[in-house]
Amino acid sequence: MSVAAVFIIFLLLLFIAVPIGSTLGISSILPSLLDADFTASASYVVRSMVSGLDSFPLLAVPMFVLSGIVMARGGVSRKLFDVFAYFIGKKTAGMPCAVIITCLFYGAISGSAPATVAAVGSMTIPILVNLGYDKTFSTAIVAVAGGLGVIIPPSIPFILYSMASGESVGELFKAGIIPGILIAFLLMAYAFYYCKKHGEDREQIGGVVDELRKRGFGHLMKTGLWALITPVIILGCIYGGIASPTEAAVISVFYSLFISLFIYKSLKPKDILDILREAVQTYGPLLFILIASTAFSRVLTLMQVPQQVSGWILNTFSAKTVIILVIILFLTVVGMIMDTSPAILITTPILLPVVVGVGIDPIHFGVIMVVNLAIGFVTPPVGVNLFVASSLSDIPVINIAQKAIPLIIMFFVALFLIAFIPAISLTL
Repeated sequence: MSVAAVFIIFLLLLFIAVPIGSTLGISSILPSLLDADFTASASYVVRSMVSGLDSFPLLAVPMFVLSGIVMARGGVSRKLFDVFAYFIGKKTAGMPCAVIITCLFYGAISGSAPATVAAVGSMTIPILVNLGYDKTFSTAIVAVAGGLGVIIPPSIPFILYSMASGESVGELFKAGIIPGILIAFLLMAYAFYYCKKHGEDREQIGGVVDELRKRGFGHLMKTGLWALITPVIILGCIYGGIASPTEAAVISVFYSLFISLFIYKSLKPKDILDILREAVQTYGPLLFILIASTAFSRVLTLMQVPQQVSGWILNTFSAKTVIILVIILFLTVVGMIMDTSPAILITTPILLPVVVGVGIDPIHFGVIMVVNLAIGFVTPPVGVNLFVASSLSDIPVINIAQKAIPLIIMFFVALFLIAFIPAISLTL
């Protein structure tokens, strides 16, 4: 069976709305069903799916999912937002910028973009609307800034890229810090421009910030400090050699439970069962997608797709700059039609030989890939962040996407800077 036929069937199944996990499974088995001589039989595909579970780094994913849910239920996003609003709320675009910084920090807790949008958006969108900001703009800010959840470490997509490429998770986490801050800065720059152009209700904003300041700096830090140091604890354990990324993910679960149960007292022991149930419901479908992606990528390798794609690109384009642009365009299209997790597991084996062939560091490419695919969170038709944000605000997805266009442009500006200035990713 030809490679083209496999991809045509794959796209056709996606087009008729077959679930992505089932699409990957069907596409993995098809070559052996239509060609008895093909190496990867149906039993091989099943074995590949099972063996795909045998991965120590993969264990970090459900742990970060669980930690993010505990933090969301525990109201950690509100503690973070209050701290940032206290300091910058009265400045121009202070409140939208506080939302963006909250997404940045919450992303360093959950490692997931949709989780960041849900946790931060459910709390901040009503606040911004009550302060007089346009509801669609407020929703778009959260939807796009939620993409920081997969760039700032710890990041679930970086863990998956590590599985697919063999690169160090710790090195990838370090490489994502400066790019995440850069993207947040560019989003805040647009928020500043927007608020300068459209104005703000300074009186209302001042009243909210004054109310925060009446509580006193000591009280604010007493409640917010526990949330603020969460990323420090997670990353400190990794870079201090205390724990591996997977072990640090487990530490984050126990830490989030501790502060939610005993410090903030926003959770009760009886809530834990519901949290575990939600974590299983969240991770279960994702797990099937991950193992099906692993099998599909192995089938593509047996069909020599990576070699064919690598050879075609290197023979068609000679300039490194052009090759990077072609890859960015390709990943942008992939991100628009496919979720980030399977996209990483499928495209990494295909594209990695290309980038290595033109001298791009695999760690640097991992950052390019994750940032590029993160844009897919806010671009139709998949755009998971858009759907999450829409469910929080009751605004149609297309309206949010239109309002998010300038913010998406800022994301692309950051992507090109990251792609063509390797030091942004590799300095740390």
